[in-house]
Amino acid sequence: MGQIILRLDRVMADRKMSLNELSEKVGVSNVNLSKMKNGKISAIRFSTLEAICDALDCQPGDILEYRKD
Repeated sequence: MGQIILRLDRVMADRKMSLNELSEKVGVSNVNLSKMKNGKISAIRFSTLEAICDALDCQPGDILEYRKD
């Protein structure tokens, strides 16, 4: 079975956006965004994903990657 890899850190770096700035724009705590950034989550709400994509001007596929084992 494959796995979903979060690339939030890469997209944030490309956009030169800090965790604090993204947190303010999205309305999600720094702690939860940090967990996302480090791949320490098992689920994400579509509303949160939409807010992140809006703030970073990206597509969900820019943040999420499916990798087969």
